[in-house]
Amino acid sequence: MVKKVLKALKNPKLVILYVLGFKIFRLIPDPVFLRIKYKLIINNRLNLDEPKTFNEKLQWLKLYDRKDRYTYLVDKYEVRKYIAKTIGEEYLIPLLGVYNSFEEIDFNALPNQFVLKPNHTSGDVYICKDKSKIDYVSLKKEVNQWLKRRYYWVHREWCYKNIKPRIICEKYMVDESGVELKDYKFLSFNGKIKCSFVCLNRNSSSGLNVDFYDVDWNPMPFERHYPRSGTIISKPKNYEKMINFAEKLSKDIPFVRVDFYESNGQLFFGELTFYPGSGFEEFTPESYDYKLGSWINLSLIK
Repeated sequence: MVKKVLKALKNPKLVILYVLGFKIFRLIPDPVFLRIKYKLIINNRLNLDEPKTFNEKLQWLKLYDRKDRYTYLVDKYEVRKYIAKTIGEEYLIPLLGVYNSFEEIDFNALPNQFVLKPNHTSGDVYICKDKSKIDYVSLKKEVNQWLKRRYYWVHREWCYKNIKPRIICEKYMVDESGVELKDYKFLSFNGKIKCSFVCLNRNSSSGLNVDFYDVDWNPMPFERHYPRSGTIISKPKNYEKMINFAEKLSKDIPFVRVDFYESNGQLFFGELTFYPGSGFEEFTPESYDYKLGSWINLSLIK
């Protein structure tokens, strides 16, 4: 902890970003807050009047595309109804429970392996592979922290603002090799898939790798925040179905990311994400920030 503090003190930007998380700074209007944060992280001025890049347009969408339905689309519990209605209930990862507090979770009734996650944040997850090894004191603390979080305030992602915090428990899923699933994430621009990326090596010592592919499954020569794996990933068996479903789920939305998993040849829905990386992840080369940005047509927003 001390080392982290000392490291932060050597980088004034990290200190400012940390301080911006204090509740008093919630008084800062969203546009001003996003301009400050964008400058600190991307090191460029945020152009909200004529946004050009992918990252700029995500900030614009946070502010000016605020449809009520986006709230339930990012709610990991409520979105299940939309998925069941639009593509079918069989594409949902089996739900083992939904809870309003840690005390409501009946661990005796759960299988030996399961996954816990909050419905109202991004990136928070607890994967249990062996119930006998659970540290219940630590897990209770973690779950309670999830429930207290108000994710909207972190990056001003409006669609998370009015979600009722809950904890969901899902079946633990693995792929054919018996390891954790790869994420297949499809980027939809005005209801059309333009490219996708695969997340792998998430729990390896070397860290997460992200590989981008065009719609014909050709590798794309750029990175966004995370390094490429250096290998060519096989096209998923259900690739065409993934594209079809992603376009159905993203109809009439200017931009959204649609995630899927594949387990033993079966397709499962992951989640919908409106602001990947919250619009604060740099592209290498930078030209792809402009390329992907050109695919978002803000003039269609009503």
